[in-house]
Amino acid sequence: ATGDKVKARYSFIYKFEDGEWKIAHHHSSMMPEAQLAASAELPLPIADMEVRSLFSLWNNALATLDPDEVAKRYSKAPCLLPTVSDVPRTDYDSIKAYFVDFLKKKPQGVILESYVTSGPGWCMDDGIYEFTMGATGDKVKARYSFVYTNEDGEWKIAHHHSSQMPEEVVAKASLPESAFA
Repeated sequence: ATGDKVKARYSFIYKFEDGEWKIAHHHSSMMPEAQLAASAELPLPIADMEVRSLFSLWNNALATLDPDEVAKRYSKAPCLLPTVSDVPRTDYDSIKAYFVDFLKKKPQGVILESYVTSGPGWCMDDGIYEFTMGATGDKVKARYSFVYTNEDGEWKIAHHHSSQMPEEVVAKASLPESAFA
């Protein structure tokens, strides 16, 4: 915490529920003047193809099988919501620890669908990717979101969310219990 003061707009919608007033909706946002002033100091948005190429930096780090190299691709204030862990990873050490086990599978990813959005100093690539696990040959398809920020002149992953395809979850859930024995 820096102690800086930030002027913002806000709105609350309250709902009377179970005998007390509760917040049903809340929205707050930076004042437009502050956003314009901040954006004047940030780099211009990057091209969609460049945003998509940021994935290869992360994928190449996976190929090293070095969890430290992968963890270095994340920002100073990251959030990783991985496919095969229920634990949000919000710092360098926890991200590195996650990749210690994941890299044993020797994953290599390919983007199948990509949707890019960008602005000054940030960009987002979300869609569907597929990993081939070099250790077993298994293929795993998942949805992904990468939000990148420009940190000290380098694009870093500020937020990364990966989740199993819902069709696979539903299909597995509908199988009889004996199928897992």
